[in-house]
Amino acid sequence: MGRRVVALAAEDPTIKLIGGIESATNPLIGNDIGTIAAAHPVGVALSSTWPRGANAVIDFSSPVAVAACLDACLDSKTPIVVATTGLEDEHKERLSQAAEMIPVCWAPSMSLAVNLTMKLAQQVTAALKNLPTGVDIEILERHHRFKEDAPSGTALKFGQIIADELSASGGNAVQHVHGREGKTGARSRNEIGYHAIRVGDNPGEHTIVFAMLGERIEINVAASNRDCYAVGAIAAAKWLQSQPPGLYDMFDVLGFV
Repeated sequence: MGRRVVALAAEDPTIKLIGGIESATNPLIGNDIGTIAAAHPVGVALSSTWPRGANAVIDFSSPVAVAACLDACLDSKTPIVVATTGLEDEHKERLSQAAEMIPVCWAPSMSLAVNLTMKLAQQVTAALKNLPTGVDIEILERHHRFKEDAPSGTALKFGQIIADELSASGGNAVQHVHGREGKTGARSRNEIGYHAIRVGDNPGEHTIVFAMLGERIEINVAASNRDCYAVGAIAAAKWLQSQPPGLYDMFDVLGFV
């Protein structure tokens, strides 16, 4: 993802790349980040040392690196877009703390289409949640065989948005059920099911199923490559520069209410 951010940013005349950060043990340290990204040289070497003067930082790393990224941005008072997935509660707490002093944008998916689909799922839930016969909601996600967390952070975000909308009507507490096996009994009326599929090189696909008696609605959003995540992260970085300290997400970037 870092390579795709560099490649797309290098083609944007409104962006000046001033740094690319990696672990000091990375064998590519010292090489031009544009060349590494299979774009063109940009005159910036990959380094383990943070540059000064950035207007925004995009973090596509790993949960173990998030704290160091936040510390560097807090030190320089630089807005940061955190596009790293698989974060635990402790990481999210660090994001909230950092957001008291600098603008922070974090979302489990930077894809503009995914976030639009999340808004659609929220609206469909609002329209169906009070049906007398009820609505069964299941979330299916597909990712590449190398993904280490399941279900995806995006699937969990879909579930959170849907659960919040269901709870807004004062119904029973929503149960989050991950997969099914054995004699599980009849499906309860207040659960959201999650199913994680790991296949090949799939960059990300999510299907939200809203099933009633006699009919169903399926909302599907799928990426054909990873550029959609880089495009969204770059858009968030541009937007974040004019914001006060706070914790934002892609709904804020897109102007959703």
